[in-house]
Order: sequence, then C-alpha cells, then structure tokens
Amino acid sequence: MNFDAFTKDITEHGWNVFGTEVYEDGNLTHSFGDTEGLHELFSATKTIVSVAVGIAYDEGKIDFERSILDYLPKTYVERMQEAQKSAWQKITVRRLLTMSVPGLPFRAEGDDYLEYTLSYLIEEPETATFNYSNICTYLICVALTEIFVEDLGKIIEERIFEPLQITNFEYGRSPEGYFYGASNMKLSVHDLSKIGLLLYHGGVYDGKRIVSEEYCHMASSVQQMNREGGYGFFIWKYRDGFSINGKCKQKCYILPKEGLIVTYLSYIDDDTHDLLLSMEKNILGI
Repeated sequence: MNFDAFTKDITEHGWNVFGTEVYEDGNLTHSFGDTEGLHELFSATKTIVSVAVGIAYDEGKIDFERSILDYLPKTYVERMQEAQKSAWQKITVRRLLTMSVPGLPFRAEGDDYLEYTLSYLIEEPETATFNYSNICTYLICVALTEIFVEDLGKIIEERIFEPLQITNFEYGRSPEGYFYGASNMKLSVHDLSKIGLLLYHGGVYDGKRIVSEEYCHMASSVQQMNREGGYGFFIWKYRDGFSINGKCKQKCYILPKEGLIVTYLSYIDDDTHDLLLSMEKNILGI
C-alpha cells in the first residue's frame, strides 16, 4: 500500500476530494484531509436505509416477498386507480431493495411524492430488471415509517447513529414529511467509515450488535445483476467485496477478504475514473 502516492495524486491533479480514510483489519491506519466535517452523501444515504431495513427484518416486521402496498399508508392505497393498484401489488419489497422495478422515473415530483409514485403505471410489473431509481428507496422509507410506527429519522438516530457514536449529521425529508433516504444526508468521512465497519464486522460495532450477520450477508451479496457487476439491498458489488456509492464520487469500499475499508467523500461531477484508478493502484495494489 502506498497511501502517500494516493494523496499525492489527489493533490497534484486537483481532484476535489474532501477527505479519505483507510482501515486495515478494522483499524484506522491512514487519514487525509477533512475527515470530520459534514459533506453530502448523495446516494450513499441509501445504504444507511438498508441497515434500518435489516433491523426491521431481524425483528420479523418486514417480509421481502410481500407487496410494498402491504406496508404503505392505507389511505393512499385505497385512493389508487385499479390499474395502478394491480401493477403495484406485484412489486415486492425485495424488488425495491434491489432496484428491480422497470420504467420508474429516477425521482418523484410535486408536493406529495407518495401520491405521485402510486399514480405511476408500471407497464411490466412482473419483469425484474435493474432500473436505478430514488423512488425505490423513498418507498422503503415510507414503509419503514409505517412498520415502526415512528419517524424513520428518529429510528436511524437512536438505533444506528447512537450506537455508532455518530453525533453530527443532517438529513432531508420528502414534501409530505417522510425521511427521504435516497439522498439529502450529510455525514463526515469518518462516520461513513463507521457504516462500512458495521457491515465489515457483520452487523457489530464496538462490541454491540446493531443488525444481524444474516442480513448483512444478504444485503451485501448480489441480489440483482446489472452492468456494474451486481447489486444487493442498496449496496453495490465491488470486486470480491462491496461498496457504498453516491454520485460525485462518494465511496466506501469494503473488502473483507483483504481486510480493507477505503472511504472518501468528494465532489467530482464527471464520468472520469481517475480517482478510482489511483485508489486501486496505490491502496489495493491493482
């Protein structure tokens, strides 16, 4: 490993990386830049929602094979047109967790995201094809709010952030007040690493179990194939491990076989792979 070469690349190329950390065998060994300040996670937020799903799963409160309509507010479901209701009835929780609902727009619009979403007609509801959409995560957040009969933001604060000793954070909501979950969260590099460490250790952090090893294994395993190599439950396949991803290059790579976790938060709004290639060369030795 040549961490200095990695940070030299960041500096010399002017890549807009806020900070980065490397963990070896669960221990922080390298750090660079601002690892404590808050930065936008974008879609890396989705993996935190996945941990909340795991808590519900461990408590027997959610069945991945049931229709998402079974977990949404009845007042909304009862107002649905018959064609939409029939189609959405075929969309299971698993299909949302794996981004496998064809044709969904990338995001909801308007003043009521749930009304917008449930009025959308899915033309091929039986077809499970990868289609990345923030709506999938948003619906899971609504479902979790109904399942826990409590605000999902509060659940995440008390049951995930508190045991992870995450005290500085920001998150957003949908127009109708639900924890949004698809993006709009800010954490530090160091605290995003804690999410990676939780998954790396199979649901345990600092000796305390937060979510089951069974769920962590399911969530980080390939559940739906895509052109990037596979997708779990709001977690991406990466080489022989997995990763937490957000746009503009928000990353936490978890490689259990190598005993490595690499986290960085950035704002690089392009399709280049230079930062990744430098990390792979200098940190992973590829």
